[in-house]
Amino acid sequence: MKIKSFFAKPFALYIYKQVRKSMLTAAADQEHIFQSLIKTGLKTEFGKEHHFEKIKTHEDFVNNVPIREYEDFKKYIEKIKQGKHNILWKGIPIYLAKTSGTTSGIKYIPITKDSIDNHIDTARNALLCYMARSGNSQFSNGKMIFLSGSPELERVGGIPTGRLSGIVNHHIPKYLRTNQMPSFETNCIEDWEEKLNKIVEETVNERMTLISGIPPWVQMYFDALVEKTGKKIKDIFPEFSVMVQGGVNFEPYKAKLLETIGKPIDTIELFPASEGFFAFQDNYKEEGMLLNTDSGIFFEFVPASEVFNKNPTRLTLTDVKLNENYVLIVSNNAGLWAYNIGDTVKFISLNPYRIVVTGRIKHFISAFGEHVIGEEVEGALLKAAENENIKIIEFTVAPKISQDDNKSYHEWYIEFENLPHNLKQFAHDIDENLRKKNIYYDDLIKGNILQPLKIIPVQKNGFISYMRSVGKLGGQNKVPRLSNDRIIADQLQHWAKKPATETITNS
Repeated sequence: MKIKSFFAKPFALYIYKQVRKSMLTAAADQEHIFQSLIKTGLKTEFGKEHHFEKIKTHEDFVNNVPIREYEDFKKYIEKIKQGKHNILWKGIPIYLAKTSGTTSGIKYIPITKDSIDNHIDTARNALLCYMARSGNSQFSNGKMIFLSGSPELERVGGIPTGRLSGIVNHHIPKYLRTNQMPSFETNCIEDWEEKLNKIVEETVNERMTLISGIPPWVQMYFDALVEKTGKKIKDIFPEFSVMVQGGVNFEPYKAKLLETIGKPIDTIELFPASEGFFAFQDNYKEEGMLLNTDSGIFFEFVPASEVFNKNPTRLTLTDVKLNENYVLIVSNNAGLWAYNIGDTVKFISLNPYRIVVTGRIKHFISAFGEHVIGEEVEGALLKAAENENIKIIEFTVAPKISQDDNKSYHEWYIEFENLPHNLKQFAHDIDENLRKKNIYYDDLIKGNILQPLKIIPVQKNGFISYMRSVGKLGGQNKVPRLSNDRIIADQLQHWAKKPATETITNS
């Protein structure tokens, strides 16, 4: 046994026991965090404006602090960027995490001395819980990679600023530095394809044991390795034993990734964001991620059906129910207050509190009142794909609104690894699955207001080409599953296998 895995095992068991204890005190921990956040926030500009001195209960908080999105925080962020102190949190942030917003352009999310541990420790805890439960400590002796953004930071208002993954890179413990891949120089390359080629060069002959990243970019890395060597990943990296992933739902990518690897492999799902590390898979054998209830974040949950209401219901942890979609609202020790991160989650366990991410609240189709969400389209597609052993590389869905009555429909752009034998039947199966999941969509089909969905097969690497064309190839970028407009769909026409007139339908 190597020295790192030898010492990692007892530490993993210690952390795992601490995580298990926190499961039992989740509600009490949330109340403690809430009170602590309010106490610190009292002395900030935000706290004074929102009468934190009057806030004693969650009800007081709801009455004084409305739910906000990034646009509503911009005036405070601008003051922070000007070097002003005590705006959203005490002092000034130690970092600004730079992230792309669909409506706000570049967003700058504060990370403070108090909140940085949430990002670092949660990633550590996820790996140590896996180690404790699986008994696999040997991966800590090999090389590990996280396909991430550049660790080079700029300064905005004197504050180090960059992608979250780049910021976190600076906090990797020294004892893991020798295990980390790729090199710092390679990680700093901005062009994704150039960076990917260098990563392949640096790792192809290494003892890779852990690989982490957003699934579509991990697949791209694997494809490049296979192209270079002509081998399955299991033969290139025989000691590769665990894959860590997050950022998007893993299931649509799972079959293709596992086929490329060539053997079953343990996977760990994470739910990180610039606004906080919200959850992680504490049990690699069970679905769902443990909500991070004792890490400086106070959670609220808004029923998804109410998110656009002026005064939606705001639930605390003790009020949530199983299998209902909630929009996640966070307040944290970086100075975000009742912040709508835009993700929807569903509890699949209340003891302990485990969630699955079901989509983005802004990513839906409701051009005709159907309000189809990401969880529904992914489920409908995956069920059809599993029945025929079809592997999906990537997909997105948009409405096709016709000026003629009874001619509108949902248009699915799908890049297949292997085409179905009968595309017409495959489209029909997806449509039937979706109708079972969404009664509004079903009613619109029955009423001839919508035509059954249509599939446009996308050329090989079509989505990669699209992402390259819009400057979002690699890093933490991902293709939205659903859009209410046709911006993505119209651009994907350039990589369609057939003209729209030859689209495969289910009718």
